[in-house]
Formats: sequence, structure tokens, C-alpha cells
Amino acid sequence: MDQPSNDLPSRLLLNLAPWRNALAWRIAFSGGLDSTVLLHLLAHLAKSQSLPALSALHVHHGLQAAADAWPQHCQSVCDALGVSLQVVHVQVQHGASLERAAREARYGAFQGATQANEVLLTAQHRDDQAETLLFRLLRGAGVRGLSGMPRERVLGRGHLVRPLLDVTRAELEAYATEHRLSWIEDPSNLDRQFSRNYLRHQVFPVLTERWPQAVTTMARSAAHLREAQGLLDELANIDLASASSVSDFDWLGLPSLELEALAALSAARQRNALSHWLAALTPMPDSDHWSGWAILRDATGDACPVWRLGQGELHRSGGRIWWLSGCWLGRPSSAVEWTDPSVAMNLPDNGVVTFTGQSPDGPLQIRYREGGEVMHLPERGHRDLKRLLNERGIPAFVRGRLPLVFRAGQLLAVAGVPGLSGSVHGGWNLHWQPPHEDQGLS
Repeated sequence: MDQPSNDLPSRLLLNLAPWRNALAWRIAFSGGLDSTVLLHLLAHLAKSQSLPALSALHVHHGLQAAADAWPQHCQSVCDALGVSLQVVHVQVQHGASLERAAREARYGAFQGATQANEVLLTAQHRDDQAETLLFRLLRGAGVRGLSGMPRERVLGRGHLVRPLLDVTRAELEAYATEHRLSWIEDPSNLDRQFSRNYLRHQVFPVLTERWPQAVTTMARSAAHLREAQGLLDELANIDLASASSVSDFDWLGLPSLELEALAALSAARQRNALSHWLAALTPMPDSDHWSGWAILRDATGDACPVWRLGQGELHRSGGRIWWLSGCWLGRPSSAVEWTDPSVAMNLPDNGVVTFTGQSPDGPLQIRYREGGEVMHLPERGHRDLKRLLNERGIPAFVRGRLPLVFRAGQLLAVAGVPGLSGSVHGGWNLHWQPPHEDQGLS
């Protein structure tokens, strides 16, 4: 291959050195200039270097008529380079931001196509990084957002890598011209109603005319902020470790933290630790919507405050905060007949109950608390169930999900609660395996 005037091939190999042992490299190939250069570079490097298996992935959004011809163009480019191509059609959910919806659909396709120990390569470059930094600055992003696009991150079972973040758009254009490459010009890239296009065509030309090194210096700032975010992540891990004590209710399988340890931190460290902990669970609110945390943290007495977030809720109980999502956000179904207690019972949206020992004679019925239930205890007589649960410190959010086993209208057992879940004389015990947190509502 003719060497271009710049050193793009060697720089690309250096940036991809940590990923040379991956099973496969998949190139996100839109057919535009950037991804065309990346594909061409890798296809030619593969002739002289031992690289993972190369393939290309084109995501067809179907948002404009012109896009219908792009898969064929991408196929012809891949055929000429000897690289296989996978075309994935996605459905873009229209909403307030078409840019965001298209991006979410695209990255969903990337994640679905990337298998274990595979790497998806995208062609974002230094100019894209600068645009990202300015765009997020105008939206009031914090340190994490202003650190820009990461060079690599986990993607499904594999990884996403951006090996061209230290390369400028001008360098890519020079390479494409030198090698007489052809690429797609997406008409939507000229539509200045989209924020990024407005920045690219209206704002950056003015900036770079006055400050020619603006793109380089902004990318450098993003790198400084990435380092700062790394330090914040280290601090969050230290603070979370001190709040990750063992709970009597770990068997519920729900994420939780000790409230006292968090509350002892400064307000900024609390937000930093919680943001780090919740990052894998839900999108976080902006700084104006953290009042929900203060209400949850500062509640007194028997209050049971709830902080509702995008993908779930934070509850407070027993000196801890608990993350609930999926089926935990709803009430389980109504009464269920258990005709054969010797066989485990799958409860709709509420896990599984089983007996150990000699199960009581059926038929039995599983119900959930409605209030006013009374249970007979051999040494204490009849006791109000609410008081019994209070004595054992059962979290409020669990009480409505506890399977209650009745026979002929009599409450026999409360699954999962020591002292209430079995019969010493009958030789049986009722066990409850709670539902998985990610189990959806039916």
C-alpha cells in the first residue's frame, strides 16, 4: 500500500495495540468519510499485519429516502476491500431529540452485534471530540460529561474503541484524497437545525478563525477532565466501600448501602458516590433535581420517603437505602391456589416459594398483605401480623410482597421471615426466593 503523507497507519496500530488479541474487530461503517478511512486503513494493514478478523457493520436508520442506497454503496466498498458486511435495520423512536433517538438505536445495534471478546471500532476523531465537549458544556454537563467521548468502554459483552480520537478531520480528508476514496455525503449533516451541525458549520469556523488551535486545546481539556473523573471515581469507590456493610436482608438480592456512612460525607462526596453507584442502574438527574436525595437522607421517624429516578426508585428502610426496579416497583398478583405444596410454586412477578421438610397438607392459598392479618404463634397466641413484622424490622417495601400461606382462611406462614416461616411441630419451613430485580412487570 502507498504510504500516505501522514503516519496514520502506525498511529492507528499503536492505538489498537491493547486490542490485538481480540477475537474480532467490527468497524461501524456508515459509508461516510471517517468510517471509510478507518475501514480502508484496517483492510490494508491486515495484508501485512496479524490482526483480528475484520468485518463491517452498517446501521440503516431509515430516516431519509437517500439512505436506502447506502447499504449497497457500503457493500461495494467492502467487496472491493475483501471485508464482510452486516447491515442492521433499526427503528428510531421519534421524540424531542431525533439526534438522540437515532444514536440510541444505533448503539443498541452495535451492542447486539458485539460478542464476547470482540471490539467494535468507531471513527470519531479529534474534531468530533471538541464538538462533543462544547455541546455538553452548553448543556451544563459535569466533569464526566466534559471529559468527552472515552477512548474505550464496555459495550455489551465486548468493547467499543475509538482509535482515531487523536486524529483531525483534515488528516482524514488528506488520506481519503491521497487514496482516491469515495464516500457518502449524508444530506442531514448540512441541516443546521441539529445542534451538532450548527456547532460544526456555524460556531467552529468562527472559533478556529480566531483561535486556530481551538480543536486541539479543547481535546486537551477533555483529557484533563477525564483524568479528574478518574480521581472522582477512585474517591467514590473508597466511600462506597465504607457504606457497603452486610445487611440482614441481603438475601433479597437488592442493591443497598448504609445510610449513616453516606450521610457522614460532605454533600459533594455524597453526590459523587451515589452517582457512581447508580450509573449502571439508571440515568441520573441534573444538579437541579437532587432534592429527592436530601428528602430521603434527612427523613426522620417512621417516614418512608422514595426518590423516583428514571429506571427505578431509591427507598429508605432500616438505616439503609435500597434500589428497586423492574417488578419490584409494582404489587404482586392477587391470591394464587397452591394445590400441591410438595412442588415449588412460581409466583407471578414474585419469585418462587418452596417447602422444606414435610409440607403441610393442601390445598393452600398464597395471598399478600391487605391489613388486619392475624397469626397464631404457639407460645404467644394470636398476634397482629403488622406488629410481628415491625419486631423483625422487615423493610416497608418488602411487606406487600411477602408470600402469606393460608389454609382454610388461617394464616400458616410468612415466607422468608424467621420465626414466622415454619412449624416446629409440623417439621416444615417455607422458603421464598424473591424475584430478580431486572424482571419486568407483566
